[in-house]
Amino acid sequence: MAQDQDGSSEQAEAVLSGKPGPRLRQAERRQMELRAMSLDELISDDHLARLVWQMVERFDLAPLLDKVVAREGVAGHPQTDPKILVSLWLYATLEGVGSARALARLCEQHHAYRWLCGGVSINHHSLSDFRLAHAAWLDQQLARSLAGLVAAKQISLDSVAQDGLRVRAAAGGSSFRREPRLAELLALARARVDQLKAAVAADPAAQSKRRQAAQARAAQQRLERVEAALAAMPAAAERKQRNNGDPAQARVSTTDAEARVMKMPDGGFRPAFNVQFAAETEHGLVVGVAVTNSGADQDALAPMHRQVSTAHRAPDHWLVDGGYVSQTGIEQVQARGSRLHAPLGTALAACCSPAIGDWRARMQTEAAKALYRKRGQTIEWVNACARRQGLVSVNVRGLHKVRAVALWHALAHNISRILRTPALQAA
Repeated sequence: MAQDQDGSSEQAEAVLSGKPGPRLRQAERRQMELRAMSLDELISDDHLARLVWQMVERFDLAPLLDKVVAREGVAGHPQTDPKILVSLWLYATLEGVGSARALARLCEQHHAYRWLCGGVSINHHSLSDFRLAHAAWLDQQLARSLAGLVAAKQISLDSVAQDGLRVRAAAGGSSFRREPRLAELLALARARVDQLKAAVAADPAAQSKRRQAAQARAAQQRLERVEAALAAMPAAAERKQRNNGDPAQARVSTTDAEARVMKMPDGGFRPAFNVQFAAETEHGLVVGVAVTNSGADQDALAPMHRQVSTAHRAPDHWLVDGGYVSQTGIEQVQARGSRLHAPLGTALAACCSPAIGDWRARMQTEAAKALYRKRGQTIEWVNACARRQGLVSVNVRGLHKVRAVALWHALAHNISRILRTPALQAA
């Protein structure tokens, strides 16, 4: 108020001096306003959120609805419509939002997310649980949407490209322990769990009980992670020995037992997962998703080819880089009816397998070289889109949960491609 009085006196002095100041409409942000406005008026008619909602309406949501516990005529609070949750996560993925807490805040503050919610309150626990609980449905929906495009003859799956993407795991490098240290941590974790359980049972104060119960749950989770790390130790020791290392030096993370230290794109070594995408080369639609904890790509070739061939049909041509080349992989791909396209180099030059001979002869032709150029144009671009949407690191633990996140990215990518291609959108 004093400032307003000072400003008025300065203006009065300016008028008396013959030099009046400027007359302005100044910002007033504390004035209360009442606006009659529906949620539907918050975003434009061609907003991406509306397009995502329209695409989700074409999904088969019956498997998700079957899992809803709340039923008509039965007591209980109604659950959030799965259509809302699917739309929120797909739109959030396209916008590069990968945190359930961040998404929950946006549902309160951002017009597009508020429009998708449609007045339904959302909390981060529901968002987080839904994101990871329906990997099978996401896999089914991805295959179903592609099958519809194949039936409409909009895509042919004649050639498919595959590549891997190193994604930072939710584990620190210092969380990797050798077996003796894991045994020590297991004993400590068990003792801590027993101690906290006894304290909860003996404490008569309700508030203290709740606090100690939360501590007991955290200790139990810590115990389970250490147990998982010890269970993964034999496989880690075997892998160490296979790579001509000392099995006694094998280490496993106590944060995420399934994460492995891998060489990252910047040349550093950090805990990560190897996310594998396969995409058809006509429009760049993702047709297969897999996640491994191996830094090498060779073992991912045959499983991905089998996944795509089972869901659809064996593509005529399968395009990969040199890191996928192995005798077993090439023979399995050819046995299912596909022709592998990969750079020759010196790999398997002395192998006498008929499949290897066919591959080496094929890659010396100009037609095969021209087709192989589509690999980088397709799958490297798909990986770049995933990076841009935030698939640089994950905040979940375990192969199954990381694959669920990767499936959301694949489905969001395909929706983006369909929305940008009128022929695909019409199909």
